Amino acid sequence: MKLRRSLVVAAAVAVVTPVALFAATPALAAGTPTAQTQNQPTYAELVKAATDTKKAYDEAVTAEEEGRKKVDATLESLNSDTHPLKAAAVTAKKAAKDAADARTAAEQAVSDAEDALDAAADDTERAEAQKALETAEAELAKAVEAQQKADTAAEAAQTALGDARVAAVREYGVVKDTLDKALKAKEAAEAALAAAKECVRENGLTSLVVGLPSKVVAGSTVDFTLRVTNGTTRTLSVDPLAFFHVVGEGADVKSQLAVEWSNGSGWQALPSDGPTHIAHIDVMKPGERSDVNLRMKVGPEAPAADAFALLAGDASDAYNPCVLGPMKRYDFALLPAGSEPGTVDEAQPGRPDEDDDKRPDTAKPGTDTGAGTGTTGAGTSAQGGTSEQTVTTTTAESGSLAATGASSTTTLALTSALTAALGAGAFFTARRRKTADNA
Repeated sequence: MKLRRSLVVAAAVAVVTPVALFAATPALAAGTPTAQTQNQPTYAELVKAATDTKKAYDEAVTAEEEGRKKVDATLESLNSDTHPLKAAAVTAKKAAKDAADARTAAEQAVSDAEDALDAAADDTERAEAQKALETAEAELAKAVEAQQKADTAAEAAQTALGDARVAAVREYGVVKDTLDKALKAKEAAEAALAAAKECVRENGLTSLVVGLPSKVVAGSTVDFTLRVTNGTTRTLSVDPLAFFHVVGEGADVKSQLAVEWSNGSGWQALPSDGPTHIAHIDVMKPGERSDVNLRMKVGPEAPAADAFALLAGDASDAYNPCVLGPMKRYDFALLPAGSEPGTVDEAQPGRPDEDDDKRPDTAKPGTDTGAGTGTTGAGTSAQGGTSEQTVTTTTAESGSLAATGASSTTTLALTSALTAALGAGAFFTARRRKTADNA
């Protein structure tokens, strides 16, 4: 691996490292004004950041592995006597030792010459001894100079060898530092994305039933409306949620209730085995509302029983793939065929039981929910039959009508399949819940 590659990886990390700032941003709390989200990264940006940092990290891992192999090979090579730098260092070290030995020998020769001079018996011997001493001192000076040069050369050769080792380790250090930074960036991006996936509650996203009677006689059919209102400050993509159940009916028993909702061109059956998303609304601006037409047929053999309906709105926006509106429960009574119900009021909304407030986990964030497309509001019809719809929405404040396009896709943070078990008036399903402070 070349250093250039490690620098390329480092540059990639530098581009995505700012995502670490996202990790410091908490998930949006329920009711957060839109103005406060303007400086927040969108969910799509967080997904991209997580993808980019993961890619940069994977590249950094590969670069680190290659860098480790290279530094190990380089150090092993530098430790071999056949490497030019190591061979030069060995030769220079031997030359320095030889020069030191030569100097020691020259110093001994001077000492011997001095002894001979001291032992001279006459002028002739002293003259010869003096000449020998001068020669020895001259040789010693040469030996000292030669040793200094040899020591300098040996030090230079050793420095060159050490520099090569340091350079190899330093190059690997750059790659290792890049890996560390890439890991931190990836973890920060993943943490930010995980925080964004947390479901938030919006009490302003309401789902209410209009026209559902509190008593229904077996064998009859009733028409009513599900009214979804976006009373939040968010522009949402909404999937209304509906469930109707007779208390005591088990999952293996055909329900006495047959509930359908209109997509404008026909009626769609509402499953009886658990909460189901219906009538997807792709864009619902603050203050808008949509009506979904429903009808309920009660089997002619239905005995007297208690029943209930659960309604809610699941949604998403640019910042949160999972936004949950409050669930409402409507209790109503089933009367045997031929009963005289007398004056019948509309069923009134109430708080759901603890085991009621469940949501189906049908899709991952940013993917098709599989929710059926439909038309809300009376008199509107589907365009193309199934994939597109025209949703009639009413601005709650002004009562004016507006048309918004809707498709069969949404970005709800719902990740696993619904598991339902019905019986004895309660049902139990899986649902992602928000943290305790938003529960």
